Amino acid sequence: MAQMIFVNLPVKDLATSKGFFEKLGYGINPQFSDDKTACVVLSDTIFVMLLTEPRFKDFTKKDIADASRTAEVILALSADSREKVDELADAALAAGGSPAGETQDLGFMYGRSFQDPDHHIWEVMWMDPAAVEGQG
Repeated sequence: MAQMIFVNLPVKDLATSKGFFEKLGYGINPQFSDDKTACVVLSDTIFVMLLTEPRFKDFTKKDIADASRTAEVILALSADSREKVDELADAALAAGGSPAGETQDLGFMYGRSFQDPDHHIWEVMWMDPAAVEGQG
């Protein structure tokens, strides 16, 4: 079985956050979702668990970072092409996200970033497969 990752993120408004990711084309797994949690399926092996802040606090004694003022993590997703980078970043901005940085265009690598409604930073990156193979 392939290793999976479950990224747990605190959210202020579950319906808003869930709707944001649905507008990006991601599905919600109802088996692992309830009125305090939504399981966003990014791929067969990558899931984002959106947890209301009180539910998130059930898993930690630490304070929840205010992502509008501090960066607790930068989540990076790969894309199959430059066009797919733009599609996802543009969809995020149209769905209520906000810009998180400048577009990075190094020719062989291209990326854009955005913040979700709870200010978590997401990067979408494409790298030319020939450039990756040349590094071996």
